[in-house]
Amino acid sequence: MADDDFELDIDDIQRRMDGAMEALRHEFASLRTGRASSSMVEPIMVDAYGQPTPINQVGTINVPEPRMVTVTVWDKALMGKVEKAIRESGLGINPVIDGMTIRLPIPELNEERRVQLTKVASQRTEDARVAIRNVRRDSMDQLKKFKAAGMSEDDHKVWTAEVQNMTDAAIARIDAALSSKQEEIMQV
Repeated sequence: MADDDFELDIDDIQRRMDGAMEALRHEFASLRTGRASSSMVEPIMVDAYGQPTPINQVGTINVPEPRMVTVTVWDKALMGKVEKAIRESGLGINPVIDGMTIRLPIPELNEERRVQLTKVASQRTEDARVAIRNVRRDSMDQLKKFKAAGMSEDDHKVWTAEVQNMTDAAIARIDAALSSKQEEIMQV
């Protein structure tokens, strides 16, 4: 085999690592920091018409005030199910039904809740690190197969270093995102 037959798809590796970072950003957006955000409720799934449905497909999500999120449900029959889904979501918000609108007042975070949220952010960050390491492991396994099939020792070292550098850079971005989110959460 020619040496160019042993090339890793660096773009695919980078795309997969970027995907883990994007998933972490989405997870961080759903963490409550004391300010209202529509992204807090977007991950919530409602049992609508016999199947799990994203909350934004059963109603309109608005942020009318800095400490209030509203969900205007389109079908009155789903009001109870939407309220139940919000209560069971783990957001720690008590929904208030007002006609066809569910109001979600965002309470001020106390110190204990802030510490708890930083732990949740740390856990989600660790999940992202695991995803990055899985991409690295897959790439290293592919390199081992290439080496067994005749890849030169020098090429193997170059590709291994490249994958490791990509992994280190991705983990550094994840750690920076965690630090930023922890500052945001702990801000009074």
